[in-house]
Amino acid sequence: MIETLLQAYGETDYLVCLNAATWACIRIDQTLPESLQLEVGTRSWGFITAWNPHSKASASADNHVAQHALLVALQALPESVIFSAIGIGNSGWYEPSLFVIGPDQSTLDALAHRYQQNAYSLWPRQRDRSFTRLVSLS
Repeated sequence: MIETLLQAYGETDYLVCLNAATWACIRIDQTLPESLQLEVGTRSWGFITAWNPHSKASASADNHVAQHALLVALQALPESVIFSAIGIGNSGWYEPSLFVIGPDQSTLDALAHRYQQNAYSLWPRQRDRSFTRLVSLS
């Protein structure tokens, strides 16, 4: 993946809507905010979107259809707990996203590939890491 794209991912604020008044901010290579740690516990989680395949701008209607299909796929996984989310870059770029607790990395990898994403954020339960990492798929 090109360095400028990796840098953009690293500088993005990944916001998770916990309720109508509370958002939590995730950053790559940083620990998960306490409010999300309470929700997640020891389970795996991912921050994923279906917007803008291959990091190229797509029509809003296409993005909405793909995002809805991703949501339906995540809802079909019995272990999933899903929160609305959004990634906001420092250049004004943003993508509606989903924060999902429960699915393992192989499941999230398959979904990210299905929706042609270059990367997504993850904390895999089986790894002894307390910080968020970026999973690059390209």
